[in-house]
Amino acid sequence: MVNIAEYGDYETAWCPGCGNHSILSSLKKALVSLGLEPYQVLFVSGIGQAAKTPHYLNCNLFNGLHGRSLPVATGAKLCNPELTVIVESGDGCNYGEGANHFFSAIRRNLNITMIVHNNQVYALTKGQASPTSEQGFVTKNQPEGVFSPPFNPIEIAVAMNASFVARGFSGKTDHLATLIQSAVTHRGFSLVDVLQPCVSFNKVNTFGWYNQRCYILGNGYDSTDREQALRKAAEWGEQIPIGIIYQNLRPIYDERFPFLSKGPLAKSPVRFDRVSELLDHYL
Repeated sequence: MVNIAEYGDYETAWCPGCGNHSILSSLKKALVSLGLEPYQVLFVSGIGQAAKTPHYLNCNLFNGLHGRSLPVATGAKLCNPELTVIVESGDGCNYGEGANHFFSAIRRNLNITMIVHNNQVYALTKGQASPTSEQGFVTKNQPEGVFSPPFNPIEIAVAMNASFVARGFSGKTDHLATLIQSAVTHRGFSLVDVLQPCVSFNKVNTFGWYNQRCYILGNGYDSTDREQALRKAAEWGEQIPIGIIYQNLRPIYDERFPFLSKGPLAKSPVRFDRVSELLDHYL
């Protein structure tokens, strides 16, 4: 039986009070509750404070380029579908540099989970605006405030008929752990957007700000109703819904490759004669 201690306990480089600490705690709880051993999990991350999360876990890890986590995760999952593959990075990494891959992952319906630490600011590079920063948000790089309206990943994901769309809050760790569990067990592409205050560079969207606004969707909410989900996804301001916003079941990307029915490529013998044939084909 796996326990939290197996995932390690490390000193982090995060600021005291950073929401990343709570997300890491929720993540460990979710993995242990699912009975997943560290060797069964692969984390793929990009660049940023959020992307450091797997550094503080005993697990398989590929730390890639800024915004390029999803292509690596795609290859890993296709090579070994038996792995639990989790992409973990920040709002700037996944919705800025990586937005094109985010859209493609939704369309393909990759059987992976993407956890986004959404603090509405670029924290590693000292506080410039990110795609999800509020309009008017003042930073050293945007002294007159952000001109563009914020990117709403939840609304975009529901509009694109993503397979699983959820929003959590790092201030509600048990609820967030449950959301992560649901995302990992869902068959298809799962997005968990986590509202995570940055105590150093975002003095607007604080723990107190979120505590006053975030509410958990009740039992009467139907997460399979796409029209209702679109309305909830657009809800932002005085009230912010958290929970499973939308989910559906549709064919996953893995199923479109007949050769995977013979088992994971990672466990197949390498046929060097075929490699030579393929290389000769291009000469």
